[in-house]
Amino acid sequence: MNRIKEYFQFEENNTSMSTEITAGVTTFLAMSYIIFVNPSILELSGMPNQAVFLATIFASAISTLAIGIIANVPYALGPGMGLNAFFTYTVVFSLGFTWQEALSMVFICGIINVLITITNIRRMLIIAIPNVLQNAISAGIGVFIGYLGIKNLGLLQFTSDASNILSVNGGDPTMESFPGGVTNVVSTGGILPELVNFTNPSVLVGIAGLFITIVLIIKKARGAMLIGIIITTILSILFGLTDLSAINFAENSLVNAFEDLAVTFGVIFTAEGLPSLFSDASRLPVVIMTIFAFSLADVFDTVGTFIGTGRQSGIFTDEDMKALEKGSGFNSKMDKALFGDSIGTIIGAIFGTSNTTTFVESAAGIGAGGRTGMTSVATAASFILAMFLAPVISIVPPVATAPALIIVGIMMLSSLNDINWKDFSTAAPAFFASIFMGLAYSISNGIAAGFIVYGLVSFATGKARDVHPILWVSMGLFILNYIVIAIL
Repeated sequence: MNRIKEYFQFEENNTSMSTEITAGVTTFLAMSYIIFVNPSILELSGMPNQAVFLATIFASAISTLAIGIIANVPYALGPGMGLNAFFTYTVVFSLGFTWQEALSMVFICGIINVLITITNIRRMLIIAIPNVLQNAISAGIGVFIGYLGIKNLGLLQFTSDASNILSVNGGDPTMESFPGGVTNVVSTGGILPELVNFTNPSVLVGIAGLFITIVLIIKKARGAMLIGIIITTILSILFGLTDLSAINFAENSLVNAFEDLAVTFGVIFTAEGLPSLFSDASRLPVVIMTIFAFSLADVFDTVGTFIGTGRQSGIFTDEDMKALEKGSGFNSKMDKALFGDSIGTIIGAIFGTSNTTTFVESAAGIGAGGRTGMTSVATAASFILAMFLAPVISIVPPVATAPALIIVGIMMLSSLNDINWKDFSTAAPAFFASIFMGLAYSISNGIAAGFIVYGLVSFATGKARDVHPILWVSMGLFILNYIVIAIL
């Protein structure tokens, strides 16, 4: 036990084993939805549901364990939401690639992530981001997480007139029937959010859980967020919102799941994978553009999460950032974290899932007191246990974890204090990198907007020379990415 404490530096980080384990479980519960949602999205591409279920667990557990041990930071990784939708709806449905070929693109994206990490490109990118954008990104992560929690709590409902619907299931919205049901609807900005009328018992339970958790936080109760999640789950059961009779350990046996995993595991190295992807030279430009789109979103989601949660919480101190800037090799905590994250996508592609990235929900565990890699170890262990306890874990409703996300969002908004909002040349890029991030519901798109506006403002005010060259390159890549997406 003492060796574990020494390795993870509990005393230096003012933490304890119980706090780290509680934080790890909190992070897991906040992101556990991915082991159920990811298979439901990827199976639409033709992948076996139970295979993706296990691939999601193994990819998350192994990559989370790796980042915890290598970098000693409390982050968790898993298949990224948005990237899995891009995998299914764009790469497979729209572009016509097979899921085996799409997995091969994800694998190549992972290789690229490793290369740009060991060549210190990602390190230089972080160093190049000015303080105003770093503070804005931190606050933006808070807005994003808070908005995610509000949505999960069920406080909002969205209305869209038929004239504003662009597509249903990626196809013509005027179709009279949709075999298999509606799985995806794309609407214009005409969609309107509004508060629900508070007649839904689930919303009322979620609000009760939110206020209970707020009181626990104010009272500085140990494990406040985890206690809040447990209490809200119990309330959900007591009010009949969770059906315990639906728990069925025999419905999806592990034996059958492992048989399905054999279909996806290592398929990228078969004839249907990488060889098939490059068998048609005429598709090569589209393949390259698609891999580029995968990589850009993956890289900036991770960078944004590290900057946003790490600087605000003290996971990455000023000393760590100085070591990142002046050091060489993989000596700083941030260097090691970037490397740990970079291998996640490779692991995921081999098992059979879309891009694995650092989850913004890690902030829930950090908010619960997680400060070292032991938090990640606890989260990884929770993922492995999830193989056997998936039916039980599935009874934790989104409204139970929503309060933790909202509270973390509140905590992270303090970064807005460090931005000079009276100077419009500073306020404009800060707005797009923070508030717009939540409105766009995308970390990478929020960063892109902030970068682009920052560059335009700097050019207009004659300060273009003060902008780091890597930032100009990043702006160009983002613009190119949007052109690629438009073409695809």
